[in-house]
Amino acid sequence: MTASSNQKISQALNNETQKAVDAFNALDTDAKLAWLYFVYEKMGDSITPAAPTAAEPELAPLLLGDYLKLSDEQQLEIMRDIVNRKDTEYSRAYGAIKENNQLLVWYAWAVAMGDTIVDIPDNYKPTKAISDLLSQIEGLEFEEQISVLRTIAGELGYSDVKPIETQAQTGKTPSL
Repeated sequence: MTASSNQKISQALNNETQKAVDAFNALDTDAKLAWLYFVYEKMGDSITPAAPTAAEPELAPLLLGDYLKLSDEQQLEIMRDIVNRKDTEYSRAYGAIKENNQLLVWYAWAVAMGDTIVDIPDNYKPTKAISDLLSQIEGLEFEEQISVLRTIAGELGYSDVKPIETQAQTGKTPSL
């Protein structure tokens, strides 16, 4: 299965928010990870409380429990696998949860960076593309920011679950 065929259907996006998603998708793996970190550094307090009752951390024990016990190198490799949509145990665990829980995973990892999660290198400087995308998302309305982040989070990880075909695709009407 290719990465493109594994992507979930994007949430309703307008042209401006779609441009932000496209800009994210154009980044390389480590730039995507850095961008996610910087987004949560700047906006994490507003992102996660947006839907506290919708997030269910107990649904992601592998990602929010076992993951914390791994070495920095193992954690970084798992993050890269999730961003690259590889078919691995952790990427499948991530792909199996809903977008609100996926956002919670990134938030929890960003908060724990440098403590129980591998940290971004001290000398790391964001590229112009990362900085531009951060500015772009900061310029969006809150609902648009959440839509972009849910779309991005939902496109990461691995899942072999296929969307249900619509009546228009199958030519059949649903039966009871």
